[in-house]
Amino acid sequence: MKNKKAAMEMSMGTIVTIVLLVSVLVMGIFFIQRISKSATGVIDLTDQQLRNEINKLFSEESKLSVYPGTRLIEIKQETTDGVGFGIRNLLTGQAGTKTFSYEIVVADSDADLNTKCGIDKETALSWIVTGKSESSIPIPSGDYSTQKVLFEIPTGSPLCTIRYRVNVNAEGTAYATDFFDIKIKAK
Repeated sequence: MKNKKAAMEMSMGTIVTIVLLVSVLVMGIFFIQRISKSATGVIDLTDQQLRNEINKLFSEESKLSVYPGTRLIEIKQETTDGVGFGIRNLLTGQAGTKTFSYEIVVADSDADLNTKCGIDKETALSWIVTGKSESSIPIPSGDYSTQKVLFEIPTGSPLCTIRYRVNVNAEGTAYATDFFDIKIKAK
């Protein structure tokens, strides 16, 4: 009789433990999924939020920083999303505000782009709806400016990954460059 009672208590304790562990696992997966979803959408960030995120990515000596830090943006066909970046004025020996400009170009060669995606550079650049280039960006010494580049991927676009490059000039001279990748996914 004592053995049956002890066995019953032990099995009840095991069942309660399993139920609690499964509950914690489900809640953990839910929170991780929410965090990863909210951390990638540049289009959903306000200008101040983007500025704060880019400020976190700047290192002591970096002139250019790209958000998200992974430099990979996954965009579904028929949706709009993008990338953010910051330009920091680290020109030495010059006080005051300097004028910067940037341009987004396709980093992949025409041959590579045609092989892996079946498109040319002009098509890849046509998906940029806002922020392809900008000139006359005033940035005070030691400060930074944030920019957004938005992509709109049309239906029928190839499902592939394209590398883009941000080229920054300071007062007409090459200043900094960095890259990011756009991965096109099915709608």
